[in-house]
Amino acid sequence: MITTPHINAEKDAFGKTVLMPGDPLRSKFIAENYLENAKLVNNIRGIQGYTGTYKGTKISVMASGMGMPTIGIYSYELFNFFNVENIMRIGSTGSIQEKVKVRDIVIGMGACTNSNYASQYQLTGTFAPIASYPLMREAIAQAEKADANYHVGNILSSDTFYSDNKTENESWKKMGVLCIEMEAAALYMNAARCGKNALAILTVSDSLVTGEETTAEERQNSFTQMMEIALNTAVAVD
Repeated sequence: MITTPHINAEKDAFGKTVLMPGDPLRSKFIAENYLENAKLVNNIRGIQGYTGTYKGTKISVMASGMGMPTIGIYSYELFNFFNVENIMRIGSTGSIQEKVKVRDIVIGMGACTNSNYASQYQLTGTFAPIASYPLMREAIAQAEKADANYHVGNILSSDTFYSDNKTENESWKKMGVLCIEMEAAALYMNAARCGKNALAILTVSDSLVTGEETTAEERQNSFTQMMEIALNTAVAVD
């Protein structure tokens, strides 16, 4: 048994690949609807981590909570203490481009950020957090197979949900950033530091351009195409 401040599980409790939604209830939904013989392997702070099999492959799903500090903690512990090789964030995002519609899939090739997370590495310049190419390549292939409406490109991982700067989205939009979420950049940086693999596969839950949005229940239970793309990617890269 390995006990960290946030995970209490056997060393081999997790699969090679872990899917990380932000919401613990989305983690439970995936375990109950997609994994065979799913077992709750961690529930410290109610974060709900499950391991089971999908198409014969051992896969885990565990929530990350909201924000870069939380996914930074959980991904670090999974990478460093539990032999996890791949973490795929599967979550919701807000579009800031007209072409990126509600319920579209976004695959995060790079993750811009307004966070100070990278300062811990004491770099002399600006680090560019990017996805792991093998995961991204396979996710794109799976999105094609699923006939998904998908986009690949730069996303923004923001530290603020309620920002006092009401015009900042326009600055990111003009640079071609597709959407805003709150976790991917820290995950990508942790993966780079640990020599592991990471990818964000996101479903557009609302448009900051048109004002269209989905409900909390829809975000929890209906973003199944994103889940299936991630699960099939995990099987392909195992």
